Order: sequence, then structure tokens, then C-alpha cells
Amino acid sequence: MAARWVSPRWGVGGAIALLMAIAYGPLVWHWVDGWLNKSISLEHEYFSYGLIGWPFAAYLVWLKRHRLLALPTVASPVGLAIAAVAVVFYGSGVTDLVNLSLPLWLLAIAWWWKGRSGVKLLAFPFVFALLATPNELPYLISPYTLGLQQFIAGTAGFILNQFDLGVTVEGIYLYVRDRMVEVAPHCSGLKMLLTSLYVSLILAYWTDCLASRLKTGLLFGGAIFISVLMNILRNTLLTFFHGTGQDSLFDLFHEGVGGDIYSAGMLGMIILWYVGIERLVPWLFEDTKSP
Repeated sequence: MAARWVSPRWGVGGAIALLMAIAYGPLVWHWVDGWLNKSISLEHEYFSYGLIGWPFAAYLVWLKRHRLLALPTVASPVGLAIAAVAVVFYGSGVTDLVNLSLPLWLLAIAWWWKGRSGVKLLAFPFVFALLATPNELPYLISPYTLGLQQFIAGTAGFILNQFDLGVTVEGIYLYVRDRMVEVAPHCSGLKMLLTSLYVSLILAYWTDCLASRLKTGLLFGGAIFISVLMNILRNTLLTFFHGTGQDSLFDLFHEGVGGDIYSAGMLGMIILWYVGIERLVPWLFEDTKSP
């Protein structure tokens, strides 16, 4: 029986894949477990859309595999330089740098293997992976959400006062029947705003919406509007439940399954918004031709 030989190319590729699995398997599991059980740090929880983003990026690479394999192998030194940076990041022990070393390694492998052409082909999968990698960006953005927090608090207070609840609004604090509710940065909808924009980017890429500036602008503008509107509704309900002593409903919509249903509903509305753009106002699109 003839011996079956393994191609050296696939042997090297298999070794790299094995090393990556050993080095980053526990890290990725930590992300997934933290996102699903909300046991990860608050800032890193903002990246829970990675549960969608990372598989989607991998799927895009799979779709492009034939075109990728058809490119010539170049063994670019640029890839080795990026790999060196990834090694330094991984060995630093700094959480964010360790996290970012993963997409850096993926970029290094693509650049070393297929050069600039390979990186260009895989540009969007890399972008989706990078944007879904936990880091401290939400922490840096939080100080600039004060205006949004005050707007949400004021609007929620106005709505509740239409029902004679006697709500008092002081900045980002709402007082109802001697009970206080704070519209904190995390409660201002920043997490769902980032998720909405990320899902909109996936939708725009998948439907080739990016080819039209008008469609792209309508999609992202609508996603922001829906995110803010839904968060006003959520904070209004939370203030009502807490102020009227319905703590079980407050917990359900704050950190329970009600919050997950709310998030899913928001993303569903964004998809419906895009469908509405496609079907109801086709005359606005630049690529539409008159019959």
C-alpha cells in the first residue's frame, strides 16, 4: 500500500493552526463564556457582538478560499514583522494587547503567505475580526456620552410625567417616589449602539449596500436613530418599574432575559429598516434605472 505524504505547505499550515489553537483557544473561550454569561469585564462586554462577528469573518474567509489559494505564495517579510509585533503584544501580559495580538497574528499570516494581494482580498474579514476584539475603547468613549445620558434621562422623565408620576430629573438622575434611577454610561445604550453599527456594517457588506453612499447613509443613520429611540423606551420602562416598586420586572429588563429580547428586537428593527429602504423608496438609489 502506497504511503500517503502530507504536502509541506499544508504541514506548515497545520502546525501554525495548532499553535494558534493552543495559544488562543483559552482566550477565545474566555470571551465566549464571558459574553454568554455576562461574566467578562463591563468594557469587554460591549463586544458581545463578536459572537456574530468572528463566525461571520471566518465564513467570509471560507467563501474566498479558492481565490486566496489561487494567489501566488510570496513569503513577505512584512508578515514576519507584523508577527514579531504580535509576539510582543502576546508576551506583554497586558489584557488589551494580548487580545489585539490575535487579529495581528491573522494579518501576519495572510501577509506572509499571500502578500499585499492576500491582505486586500481578506480586508473585510480582518476588519470584522478587529472590530470584534475586546479592548478599552468603550471606556475611552464613555466620558463623551454625558450629553446622550442627559437627553435620555430628560426624555424618559418627560414621558413618565405625562402619566402623572411626578418624576424629577437632575442631570442623569431620575427620582420617582423617593427612588433614584441613574442613566449611567452603560445604560445610555452605548453597547447596543456599537452593536447596531456593527450589525449594520455586516448587513451593508453582505447586501453590497456599501456600493451606494445614499443607501449606506440611510442604513447607518436609521440604525443610530433606532438604537437611541429604543434605549429611551428601555430607560423609561426601567424607571417606571423601579419607581413603582416592581423590582422583579426591573431586574428582568435590566440584566435578565428581557434585556436580551429587547436587544434582539432592536436588531430586528434595523433589518426591517433596511428592507424598507430597499422596497419602499427605490427611486432614491443611485443604481436604480427607469424602465
